[in-house]
Amino acid sequence: MTLTNLPPTAELQALDAAHHMHPFTANGALATKGARIITRAEGVRLTDSEGAELIDGMAGLWCVNIGYGRRELAEAAARQMQELPYYNTFFQTSHVPAIKLAAKLADLAPGDLNHVFFAGSGSEANDTNIRLVRQYWALKGAPERRVIIARRNGYHGSTMGGASLGGMAAMHAQGGLPIADIVHIDQPYWWGEGGEMSPEEFGLARARLLEEQILAIGPERVAAFIAEPVQGAGGVIIPPESYWPEIQRIVAKYGILLIADEVITGFGRLGHWFGCQSYGIRPHIMTIAKGLSSGYQPIGGSIVCDEVANTIAQDEFNHGYTYSGHPVAAAVALENLRILEEEGIIDRVHAETAPHLAQAWGRLADHPLVGEAVSRGLMASLALTPDKATRAKFQSEPGTVGFICREYSFGNNLVMRHVGDRMIIAPPLVITPADIDELVARARKTLDQTLAHLQAEGMLKAAA
Repeated sequence: MTLTNLPPTAELQALDAAHHMHPFTANGALATKGARIITRAEGVRLTDSEGAELIDGMAGLWCVNIGYGRRELAEAAARQMQELPYYNTFFQTSHVPAIKLAAKLADLAPGDLNHVFFAGSGSEANDTNIRLVRQYWALKGAPERRVIIARRNGYHGSTMGGASLGGMAAMHAQGGLPIADIVHIDQPYWWGEGGEMSPEEFGLARARLLEEQILAIGPERVAAFIAEPVQGAGGVIIPPESYWPEIQRIVAKYGILLIADEVITGFGRLGHWFGCQSYGIRPHIMTIAKGLSSGYQPIGGSIVCDEVANTIAQDEFNHGYTYSGHPVAAAVALENLRILEEEGIIDRVHAETAPHLAQAWGRLADHPLVGEAVSRGLMASLALTPDKATRAKFQSEPGTVGFICREYSFGNNLVMRHVGDRMIIAPPLVITPADIDELVARARKTLDQTLAHLQAEGMLKAAA
């Protein structure tokens, strides 16, 4: 559908700068530069107000799994709005979309994850998880088990609770974070932090930091460990294969709850319905959002195992959101899951597009600026370095080179994000092999331009 009577780009940018506060943005600098105005989208491509077409290498914010422009989801929303546009699930009431969606998620989720507490986002769901695990242990007669262990550079949202669970130093520097009884251990980032260890040795060493932290705190005080199967916003950090089995052993040994944050990895991103299935993880709680509705409606939730849900059910759980299980969002999510399932999109990721991306993206490792080119499913990252042999960091402030690379990428009409000096992608799951080839070609052009820029400015220097 073409939008008519669209104001000039400059006018839209001025209105945006005057009134719109952007998330994770230095708004003063953006106001001077002017935001790029996205006006429509189809499949894996975006169109801006000047008519330029971009490949969306980030699926929005890791969420538009079935791609843009699916009329079926708009029609599902319209039908539900006409029948029941809103009702809550407080006060001993329920409604059909929430009931059906909870049942469908229980059917899709592995193991005994049979219960769903709905939220409006992944951030809200992780706030719910803090409440759930602490209430669980209180009802089990162990109210002192309040401490939740998470990972540095992990991401679990930007509410007070979610940002506290996350290990992002820049977020903790604002607003008095983290809240009490949340602690962090180091991430399993072999390329950047593995030193002389093999990936297998490093994975075991980083997993065993969990056991060290449990013992330092006291097992009788630890409630849960939360982590993403693959760290997304932290830079697409793919753990060594030795990492998750050791984590699983440790949580079982000490009887703590395991929360898998599947906000990014859920609903096909890694070639399975859930990232847990890719790594053999057996969580007590899974956080979901994003791909649940492919971003067409805001919805999230916690999928909870029988033991935790049955314990929570013993007393009133004084927690909830106005939009928990919103009927329109739930109806859209159900239609999204139907499309993922009936069109075999996740099977195609596993069998075709993820292997193709691994090969095409992996060839970028031959670029002089790239120290590592890795992927898992349809998540991928590049580590930029001035010296491949030593896995060196740049002399410039961390993120400076990544930002330069991102700007060239945007100029080449490829949405590729930078996290520090890592470049990351997570395209819609409907991307084709031909689209992948075009995406990688634009990424290579971007790397060439970035390298030329660094050479011209004398910035291709390693940190001391």
